[in-house]
Formats: sequence, C-alpha cells, structure tokens
Amino acid sequence: MDQFLAVKAFLQVAESNSFAKAASALELPRNTITKLVQGLEAHLRTKLFNRTTRRVALTKDGSAYYERMTRVMQEWRDADAALMDSSAAPTGRLRVDMGSTMASMFVIPALPDFRQRYPGLVLDLGVGDRPIDLAGDQVECVVRGGVIHDESLVARRIGELNFVTCATPEYLAVHGTPTHPDDLKAGHHELVRYFFAGTGRRLPMEFVRGTERVVIDDGQAVAVNDSNAFLAAGLAGLGIIHTLVFMAREHIDAGRLVPILEDWSTPANPISIVYSPNRHMSRRVRVFVEWMAELFERHRLRI
Repeated sequence: MDQFLAVKAFLQVAESNSFAKAASALELPRNTITKLVQGLEAHLRTKLFNRTTRRVALTKDGSAYYERMTRVMQEWRDADAALMDSSAAPTGRLRVDMGSTMASMFVIPALPDFRQRYPGLVLDLGVGDRPIDLAGDQVECVVRGGVIHDESLVARRIGELNFVTCATPEYLAVHGTPTHPDDLKAGHHELVRYFFAGTGRRLPMEFVRGTERVVIDDGQAVAVNDSNAFLAAGLAGLGIIHTLVFMAREHIDAGRLVPILEDWSTPANPISIVYSPNRHMSRRVRVFVEWMAELFERHRLRI
C-alpha cells in the first residue's frame, strides 16, 4: 500500500463526504480510493468511516486521525514551499480568527485588496469574540486585542486601537453630559458594558488625565458579550459606551453618537496576531501578517 496516497485519499473522502467526489478530485478510479482507505484502516487496525448507501461519516477514531493528518499534510506542504522560490506567490488555505467587529467593519472591507495581491490563497475567516484553541480549532493564527498573557503562544504586535466614550444626542439631552469620569459612578448615568464570554469579566472603563486615573468597573444598564451588539446598544440610547474609535467613527461623523470626556484619554488597545510557537510561520501567515500591519498603518490616524 502506498501509505502517502492512502492518507491523501482518506483526507479527500473526509473533506468531501464522498468516495466518488474524492476519486474525481484525485483523478483516480473510485474502487482505487476504496481500496486505499480499506488498506489504511487495516494498517491502523481501526475503522475510519461509517458508511451507508447514502452517507459517509468519520468515526471517532477517524475524526482524531483526520485532525492530526491534516496538520501533518500542511506541514509537508509548508516544508515544500519553504524550499521553493521565496518570491513565488503563496497558495493554499489560510485559517484565521478575529473578533466580529474587527472583521466586519475593518478587515473585510479591505479584503478585496488582499485577494487581488494573493489570488492563490483561500481564506477561511472565523468571526466571533469567543476564545480560540489554535490546535484544537485548527486555526493558523488569530487577531486579538489586549495584552497576550499566554506564554505558550507567539504574539506579533501589528498596531493599536484607540478608545472613545460616547452616547447618543437623545441620551445626553435627557441625562446631561458628564464632565468628569466620577460622574459615571454617581448613579446619574446608564452604562453599556462589555463582558467576556469565557469568564464573564466585564471590560473596565479607564480614564487618564495627567496624573489622574479613574477606573469604572461597576454599574450598568445592560451588558453584552458581542462587540456588534455592544455598539448597537449604544446606538439604541441604552447608555454611555466606552468603545473603540474605529467602531464609533462613522456614527460620530454622522451625529448619531457624541463624544464625551474628550479631555481624558484611555491607554490604546494593542492588537496582535497570535500563533503557535511549535510551527514556523508559513508564507501564507507571513503575507497576511504583513498585510494586516500595513492596513493598520494606513488607517492609523482614524483608529
């Protein structure tokens, strides 16, 4: 048995859920694909697929083997690519994860430029604010804000995002405009807060002016764990939001949100691309990192 070809056949069947489609993709007879998978199962002494007349599905052992062999095959492709002409255009599938608002409002609108530069790359973009397990979720890199405390990961800083505190004109007309962060503690204002889905911890509101520093970590009208919902709550007039400039910029320019406490600042939020140290940075990841860094630099004055 050609074990390398058998593994390729197994991966293709797993990804297409069909022996016939796998045969077509690999340009081999269907019975050859069947014999390769059967030979692999005999070699491994386990069943990789549950087969019926209508459906092909991975067994528990098959799923575990698929996850590991997918990484092995990608490492093999990366090793080949590393020895090829470094100026060659990157190809293959790149799996990235980032927050929902970062994706929808900042990165996705700019993706046509990335696709034009690297047409051979297929981008799988995971979007959400939940924590990601790089190995378990088979993600090559994630874009995350804040200080990265996990020392088992490599984080390359690519930029930073600034904060703004704002509310709707209608909200301020009813509740008044605060002139000091302490006003937010006095119970005269409603606050929209963001909490992290994994821990339930709320993101504090931090204000600095000269030697003064005020941190608001209590009080809320409503709290949400999704950045798009967070912005929507502010736009609905539910309370004051302390958010990122790039999220609020369009609504501030249109007059839907009004900045407040502008003589106070908040430390910028560092943005990093994070990946596992047990694998070299592939050319696919490298060009994405460089493109993201360039994107942040291009929009630096507006974020």
